[in-house]
Amino acid sequence: MPGILLDTMRGQRSDHIPLWLMRQAGRYLPEYRALRADKGGFLELVYDSDAAAEVTVQPIDRFGFDGAILFSDILIIPYAMGQKLEFLAGEGPKLSPTLVDHALSSLEAVPERLSPIYSTVTKVRERLGPETTLLGFAGSPWTVATYMVAGEGSRDQHQTRAMAYQNPEAFGEIIDAIADLTIEYLVGQINAGAEAVQLFDSWSGSLAPTEFERWVIAPNAKIVAALAERCPDVPVIGFPKGAGEKLPAYIRETGVNAAGLDETIDPLWAAKALPDSLPVQGNLDPLMLLSGGPALEKAAKRILEAFADRPHVFNLGHGIGQFTPIAHVEELVAIIRGWRG
Repeated sequence: MPGILLDTMRGQRSDHIPLWLMRQAGRYLPEYRALRADKGGFLELVYDSDAAAEVTVQPIDRFGFDGAILFSDILIIPYAMGQKLEFLAGEGPKLSPTLVDHALSSLEAVPERLSPIYSTVTKVRERLGPETTLLGFAGSPWTVATYMVAGEGSRDQHQTRAMAYQNPEAFGEIIDAIADLTIEYLVGQINAGAEAVQLFDSWSGSLAPTEFERWVIAPNAKIVAALAERCPDVPVIGFPKGAGEKLPAYIRETGVNAAGLDETIDPLWAAKALPDSLPVQGNLDPLMLLSGGPALEKAAKRILEAFADRPHVFNLGHGIGQFTPIAHVEELVAIIRGWRG
């Protein structure tokens, strides 16, 4: 029998609201910090499939979430495309050579860098009960491209946006290459045991409407269509952070099976603006979870009430912060588990 989260992503409603949190396997957990320290670094942890599987199930063991999301990183795709990937303390991820200075054709692909990720998925699936849905994921092409072009994250993605304006043909080749490999990567995760997948477009909010159509909607639609053909029973969750009023068009034109909502989306607006049968996921502000207290319960219940008449997976509007107290997560779990809409 599938888990309730998977049923919800397929459009079923239940009195029991499924719950998982983005970045639920991470630095706020002492057991994660201990394992990462033992492995010596983030990438070393990701590429040790036994350790990555352990990290993936840690929040399930502690909180009993309804979904376990693969422990990995969106930058595995550029790493497999041939860029060097480093995670530097206090600086975040770095990719080289940057595509603002080098052509895509200068990279030599290393597809075997994807294999350990599939091994992690298989090992996690073996450790989970059938009630827990295993989610795979990938970064969406626009967001991944912003790192590949600039070599690192930035607040406004100015180098990548400028390249897309100045040389759309070359930039389109980058987007297409990311999309093609992402399809294979997600199919590989699904074949290894992932039951649903999420596309993270963390920087989609930086684009003007016409560019959003071209660099967010179009490549995500390509990925969703390919997955629908090759893995028709596997729901795809689209998470275009910062999409705002462009969200209905994103959902309509990409064909995603469910929509992840960031914390800036008013759930009451979303309940009216999105198709009635569309499963939605979200969208508590991670800072509200960090803060806790009566305001946390009020905010969580507002979201639950807004989505009471549609399939809904409770989640955050973005990833859980590393300084979030364990007690606040336990409080949130109790609120959701005790909800009777």
